[in-house]
Amino acid sequence: MMTLTRKWKRSREDQFLLPTQDDPSLDDSFPADPQEQEEYFRSLEMSLAQQSFLWRSAYAALMLVFIAFLIYSIFQQAWSPWELRFHACFMEDVDSWMVISADWVAVLACSMAMFGVVKMSTHHRRWLWYSFFTSIPVSVFWLYYMLSRMPRFRWDVLWLPIGPLSGAGNCLYLDHLLNVSSQDVRKIRACMYAYKANQ
Repeated sequence: MMTLTRKWKRSREDQFLLPTQDDPSLDDSFPADPQEQEEYFRSLEMSLAQQSFLWRSAYAALMLVFIAFLIYSIFQQAWSPWELRFHACFMEDVDSWMVISADWVAVLACSMAMFGVVKMSTHHRRWLWYSFFTSIPVSVFWLYYMLSRMPRFRWDVLWLPIGPLSGAGNCLYLDHLLNVSSQDVRKIRACMYAYKANQ
């Protein structure tokens, strides 16, 4: 009974000790064989693919919500003009069809960004750049009327010029970060070494 108690106490104490050089599980003096290296790189690639899917899905979902809101505001402006507060502040200066057109261009820009984020092909970055350049005229349009025609600057409608442009810019930045990560994994894979067992 005393031996069991001693073993149990020792095993409990070992849980709280820091690992030392004597720990055989931490012995990294022997190089990994090609199969172990391949498993490691495969796990890195799988982890990167999962994170890429997660982030791309999250950004695509955000863009989809913004597109749905823009389409709602377009139909609201078409059926009952100037009822929405963020459109009503431009009532004196802008025609209703111009507001609807600007919102349709914003929908187009956000759709291209969403398509570029979701689609994994060699040309998906083009869609992101198309989205970014398409959202610039929308931003210029709204900023022109906000800065030159309004008696005072309205912070509550700042999302009109900034929304599509920042959405496209964020999607471009996300794509850049994921691309850098995949390049890093490829560089690490290129550093695989040939393991020669001692004979």
